[in-house]
Amino acid sequence: MKEKDVCILIPTLNEETTIAQLIRDFRSEGFNNIVVIDGHSTDNTRELAKAEGARVILQKGKGKGQAVQEAFETLDCAYLVMLDGDGTYLASDVHAMVAPLFEGRAEHVIGNRLSNFEKGAFPGFNLMGNKLINLLFSMAYRQNLTDILSGYRAFTLDVYKSFDLKRMGFEVESEMTIQSIKLDHSIEVVPISYLSRKSSARTKLNPLKDGFRIGKTIYVLARFHNPMFYFGIIGTLFIVSGLITGIYVVDQWLKGITRIPMTVLTALLIMSGFQMFVLGMLSDLMVSMHMETMRLLRKRDKYGKQ
Repeated sequence: MKEKDVCILIPTLNEETTIAQLIRDFRSEGFNNIVVIDGHSTDNTRELAKAEGARVILQKGKGKGQAVQEAFETLDCAYLVMLDGDGTYLASDVHAMVAPLFEGRAEHVIGNRLSNFEKGAFPGFNLMGNKLINLLFSMAYRQNLTDILSGYRAFTLDVYKSFDLKRMGFEVESEMTIQSIKLDHSIEVVPISYLSRKSSARTKLNPLKDGFRIGKTIYVLARFHNPMFYFGIIGTLFIVSGLITGIYVVDQWLKGITRIPMTVLTALLIMSGFQMFVLGMLSDLMVSMHMETMRLLRKRDKYGKQ
């Protein structure tokens, strides 16, 4: 039974209303190796998890990203399934999550919440924000993975041990996805169900604050994978700014007023913008060569082990 080789990882923070039932649900699906890494909950989350037979680890640091990284360093199971402990994910979807790993089709599996979500699961503008972030990701990394913010993930041992996570908060899902692409892991997206949060289970996600951080992470890390995207945005901002000041300079000139400093600024902005595009193209070429070299080396190492 490959289920015995699977570890269920649940990062928690004040999830006493959902954690016990979630653990019971996984046990009923045949998965008994359950680890809860708790971020210093002030309620009975840890006690309830222990009572249900889960192994409980008290997080040393703070933030979901730090908890995930700590768990990855601690665990050594052949397969790892990770999900939030807020009751929005179904334990019954675990079979769809691990099937691509068992069959060798993928090394990193992402559960797509957008394929089947309950009414109210994405409150307010969360659904729109989620789609915008996924669009930004697909533009930056040239891959459409549908739902990069999903908290329901499955990995092989080699994959989760290869992660070197730096983000401490909710950006961790984006960072894991980016690192998998960078390391050329095979990724598969599978449909899952996504439930609305119980009224007694408060969300820790701040849509604006965390959404900005996630978008920033996607953009900043793109300079190592898609420099043309990274420098292209900077170049576009310079050129647009130059055009705006240029329109003002021309308007003033037609009125008989010469704006020499503004004219110089306009020229500098437009020239800097084009230089950013050139830098992006050169960097893109270097990154492509590096990625191809690393891909060939990994392929050689993979066949060397067989």
